[in-house]
Order: sequence, then structure tokens, then C-alpha cells
Amino acid sequence: MSFLTPPAFKPEQTGPEADEKYRRLRWQVFLGIFIGYAGFYIVRKNFSMAIPMLAPLGFDKGELSLVLSMNAIAYGFSKFLMASISDRSNAQRFLPLGLVAAALSMLFMIVPVQFLGAEHKVAAITLMAVLNFLVGWFNGMGWPPCGRVMTHWFSIKERGTWMSFWNCAHNVGGALVGPMAVYGAMWFGSWFYQNSDYYFLIGTYAFPAAVAVLIAVIAYCMIRDTPQSCGLPSIEKWSGHASKNYSEKAEQVLSTREIFKVVLSNKFLWYIAFANAFVYMVRYGCLDWAPTILTEQGIDIKSAGWAYFAYEIAAIPGTIFCGWLSDSVFKGRRALPTIIFMALIIAVIFVYWQNITNLNIVIGCLIAIGFLIYGPVMLIGVQALDLAPKNVAGTAAGLTGFMGYVLGTAVLANIVIGYVAENAGWDWTFILLMAACVLSIVFMGLTYREEQYLVEHKE
Repeated sequence: MSFLTPPAFKPEQTGPEADEKYRRLRWQVFLGIFIGYAGFYIVRKNFSMAIPMLAPLGFDKGELSLVLSMNAIAYGFSKFLMASISDRSNAQRFLPLGLVAAALSMLFMIVPVQFLGAEHKVAAITLMAVLNFLVGWFNGMGWPPCGRVMTHWFSIKERGTWMSFWNCAHNVGGALVGPMAVYGAMWFGSWFYQNSDYYFLIGTYAFPAAVAVLIAVIAYCMIRDTPQSCGLPSIEKWSGHASKNYSEKAEQVLSTREIFKVVLSNKFLWYIAFANAFVYMVRYGCLDWAPTILTEQGIDIKSAGWAYFAYEIAAIPGTIFCGWLSDSVFKGRRALPTIIFMALIIAVIFVYWQNITNLNIVIGCLIAIGFLIYGPVMLIGVQALDLAPKNVAGTAAGLTGFMGYVLGTAVLANIVIGYVAENAGWDWTFILLMAACVLSIVFMGLTYREEQYLVEHKE
């Protein structure tokens, strides 16, 4: 589509004024993708907030769980497939387009509840599933354009730090969903409905969707596709730092077939994709099953909820520290800090396992795991951008995301761990989580030598 075609390069500017413009636009586009990506999390998992309100209306949890699963499945596939379109598109338009589409899909989640209801349950559940699938699919359009912006505006030796801060956008957006659901229902629910049973539809769906559309407009005003489209030199030329695979050809737009050929033939991307699957197994294996483990050990659900909260909050400083470490201490290398963090997680999981009935130690371990795990999650995305040419960056990161969500989360963290816990007990679950850490270290180790040029050839 011509609407998404990347803008043409403008004549290159040089001198102090161009440098000042470069610095200003870097901050502008960073804030644009930060705000824009946070907006995606405002309209991503809202259905989880709606489930408790839908049950009294005649929908049972088994049916609603099917609807819930559509989001994760769609997101995993979209993050990979839509990334190939993102790599051939203008990030300034691609990101807002995905956000608006996700917001509209979320808004229409009102329809099956209000106009169909439990009286037409099959049609209502089917429509909910389709709409939640679309919400997940359009949410997959968020990460790839941000990755494209990062590779074009930030050099390989600073990307870890910038992306660690940017990665906190999903914590910011996700944290807003709960308050928006509550206050949206309180402020606007009575304006739309006489029946208070429907107030939640405004807070959970309509209010976040409206805010997301506003954020999409702001993101569109702030994001710029590439420095060259603004009359500035490439980031490699401006900063003096280039990745091993950089060439002038990396600035060209490739066809879909060429993009997939470059990505799927890169063995190092496959190494980190499998590493990501095991990292996600640990991430969601610890997070999703923590409340169940704790309540089965006699720890009250309120304390389990606080442990869940602490796990997520600890991610913010941990992610930023890991990104800074990879740039400042390891000079742009991602494998070593990821290996170190995953090795530390093995020790923490062991302590967690051996002290599972002690609430204070368990919460401390969950905080430590949250602090340590999100750094590797972020760095693997950065490493995908580093190991692939700029013009396939989104698809490269999409491959790691696909493996993380589909294999790592849906298959390993949810199905395998659930089955093992049910049939073999929690002891074997902890052994599986430690084994996943070891496997992630093995696959990351295979990329170690590929990154050594960053310290062997000092610039």
C-alpha cells in the first residue's frame, strides 16, 4: 500500500545544525515509540479484566478461557508475520495504524455482550473470540516498527541502554489497565447504561480504546521513520559505530521473500530464538504459576497477589540495569550479560524451591527472578536487531517473539508445566525451570564468538 511506503531519503544535511537536529529528533522519536508502545498495552489484555463481570451475565469460565487464549495465539503469529510488512513500511504510520485497529477491535467487544448476550451464547462467544484474536493480531504491529526505529536512530553500542528504558513502556501501559477499567466505569458507565451490570463495558473496553486512539495520534506526530527521510545521515555514519553485518544494502527496502530468506537462513537468529523460548518458559512459568503454587502451600491469595505484583515491579530496575550493563561494561555484547543473569536465576529458583512454604523467602525470590528475567527478555530482542541487517530488523525480532510466545509460553510454560505439576508434582516443575535456564545459556553461548568483534576491534 502506498500509504505505508517508507518516505524517500532527502538531501543529507551536515554541520552543527544537523547534529543538533539529530539529537533533538532522537529524543522525539524515542518518546513517540515509548508512548505509542505503552498505548498497545492499554488495549491488549483487557478481556482478563472483563471475565469476572461476564460470569454473572451467564458466561462460564471454560467458554471465556477459549476467548482469552485467542489473544496470545494471534499475538505470537502476528509479531513474526506482520514484522515482515513493518520492515517494508513507514514506522510513523505503521505503529499508529496498528494501535487504532487494536483499539477499534477492543471497542467492538461490547457488541457480543450487549446485543447478543448469553441468550445467543454460541454467537456471542464466537464473536468475542474473533475480536480478541484481532486485538492480539493488531497488537503484534507494535513491536516491529519500534525495532525499526531503534535500529535506524540508535547505534549498536548504545541500543541496549535506550531499549531497556523503552521496554518499560509495557509496564507503564499494563499498569494503567486496572485503574482505567475502574474509573472509566465510574466516570462514564452511568452516561451510557441504566443497568449497572454493563458499566464495566465502558471502563474495560470503550474508555481504553478512546485513550489508545488519542495516543496513536500523538505517536504519529512524534515518530519519524529514518534519519535519511529527515535529511540526516545514517546512524552508523553519524555515530561512527556499525554492526558487523552493516552495509549500504542494509538501507534498501527488500521484498517479503528476500526478508524471510535473510532471516530464516541466519543460524544465529535461530540460536537466540530457541534461547528466547526457554527464557519465556522461565518468565511465565514462574509468573503464571506463582499464585497457584503459593495458595496450594497454604499462603493466602492476598499475599500471593502481592508476590505477583512484586515480580512485575522488580522488572523495571532490572531491565534498565541489564541494558546499561550490556552497553557500558560489555561494549554492546548481549550474550554475556544474558548468560550471567540466567545463571543467577538458577540459584534463585533453587532457593525458591527449597523454601516454598516460607512467604518472605518466596516473595524475595520472586522479586529477584523478576529483576533478573526481564533483562534477558529485553536483550534477546536487542540482539535480534544487532545480528540482522537493519532492513529485516522487525522480522528478526518477530522470529524470537514468535518462539517466545508460542513455544516458550503457550507450549512449555502453560501446557508442559501444568501437565508436569499435575502428574509429577511441583518438585519436577522447579527442575524443569532450572533446566530451561541451562538450555537458554547453551543457546546464548553459541552466539558469544559472533559478538566478539565489538571488543576486539575498538573504534
